[in-house]
Amino acid sequence: MTLIQAIILGVFQGIAEFLPISSSGHLVILQNIFGIKEGNLFFAEMLHFGTLLSIVIVYFNDIIKIIVEFIKMIKNWIIDRRFKIRNDYQKLGVLIIVGSIPTAIIGLAFEDFFEKLYSSSMLPIGIAFIVTGLLLWVANKRSYENKRVKNMTFIDGLIIGTFQGIAIIPGISRSGSTIVGGLLRGLNRSLATEFSFLLALPATFGAGVLGIREVLKKDSQVAFTIPLLVGVLLSTIVGVLAIKILIKMLKKDKLHYFSYYLWVVGLITIVLSFFK
Repeated sequence: MTLIQAIILGVFQGIAEFLPISSSGHLVILQNIFGIKEGNLFFAEMLHFGTLLSIVIVYFNDIIKIIVEFIKMIKNWIIDRRFKIRNDYQKLGVLIIVGSIPTAIIGLAFEDFFEKLYSSSMLPIGIAFIVTGLLLWVANKRSYENKRVKNMTFIDGLIIGTFQGIAIIPGISRSGSTIVGGLLRGLNRSLATEFSFLLALPATFGAGVLGIREVLKKDSQVAFTIPLLVGVLLSTIVGVLAIKILIKMLKKDKLHYFSYYLWVVGLITIVLSFFK
């Protein structure tokens, strides 16, 4: 892994992980067309940890409050022997756990199937790009609703978590699908965005830990090199910028702009798939 490759992949990871354009789908395109590889598996997993740090930086205060309030909730549950959610932060903590359940089930049950999509034709990826674009378009054109945390239900968490699980398919954006899921469930745009990124924390961390474990089991290359550190740093910095850009675009009802991009890339990918 050269420094130039690390810079390219770090920037790419930070942008595509959070903007609703599917980092996994773009990665496959880069591998097939331009010959850019992720490098060793350890490098790939560390880039994902870099983007995880981006979420922590942007939502640091909320994350701390969720953790503190969740611990208080568990403590009160043990003392009072009665489970009760007392505020929005405690509810967010519970909903993140609830939403992570379908994500984990889908990921574990269909892991082999999704893995095959990464090495197969680019045709299904092109189709997935177009589907993601359609989802963003439909969600953005829905009438505005304003459901807040106190109005969210466990069903909301399960449905949004299911959207996140389906996003394991390359070409389906994780951030895009979960935000769409939130908007379709009536969440206001700010909450849909925040819950999307908070829900990514356990999924990204869990997948990263499992990925690194697989790397170690396979005796793959593990080294904290300068390119690795540069790649992780860039993915974190660019990730923070990408999150803030997405938040602004959602507030201005411009989510459908990404639809146009995805439709163009999807059509190009489908055409190119017939020449491979």
